[in-house]
Amino acid sequence: MAGAPALAAMAALRSGAGLVDLAAPEGAARIAAGFDPCVMTHGLPARDDGTFAHDALDPLLSLASRADSLAVGPGLGRSEATGAIVARLWSDFPGPAVFDADGLWWLARFDPDALAAHAGPRVLTPHAGEMRRFLADGSAAGAEPSRAMLEDSAAVLAEECGLVIVLKGPGTLITDGMRRAHNTTGNPGMATGGCGDVLTGVTAALFRQPSSTGAFLEPFDSARLAVWVHGDAGDRAAADLGELSLTARDLLGFLPRAFPAVIARG
Repeated sequence: MAGAPALAAMAALRSGAGLVDLAAPEGAARIAAGFDPCVMTHGLPARDDGTFAHDALDPLLSLASRADSLAVGPGLGRSEATGAIVARLWSDFPGPAVFDADGLWWLARFDPDALAAHAGPRVLTPHAGEMRRFLADGSAAGAEPSRAMLEDSAAVLAEECGLVIVLKGPGTLITDGMRRAHNTTGNPGMATGGCGDVLTGVTAALFRQPSSTGAFLEPFDSARLAVWVHGDAGDRAAADLGELSLTARDLLGFLPRAFPAVIARG
């Protein structure tokens, strides 16, 4: 997929990132390059089905080694090569990284020890269906768990594996296991394809934005701020365009209005 990583990359640019590199299989990279000339796209070796080939791993790791933070998962695909990419970035990248979409699909297959063995701060951004894959039995079978059960599961997983988990949905939960916060912005119009990719890009950029003290934000604070700004941009878009017609791309245009609002709130 080309649109998902492009949305994440453009959202990162709108959220304070100075330089954004987008690594994608060759065909997808050519399409993604047409969305925004400010994004630096890198076409890597691809299989016949358009997903990453195994020999994309080394050049991708080389690109990652120069990055301050990572966004992994939007439009990634589920070939064996992408599984190897997720595993290496998870275990080896020393900086902060946010994992979403197909990145979560692979992480849900990790055993608990592997999930806890990450080299740097990690934020996961599952919706309810993706969170179910992380439940103890490793499946999505049986009765659908309640929202409260999913939130408790997210908190336990976050604490046990040293993560921050953003459980998306109405009143999105942000938790590191010790703390829980529920977001107050956002609207039903944001339940449309691509909005999660925008959140991924915002989160990746905010990892490296300084706080009022000059230090980088902690992962929990970065995630909480990202969710609030993302929802506020959605609320502004809905007020202007209506919830029915809101698309993920609309959020990009309202992020520049959402950030001054959060700065004003202190």
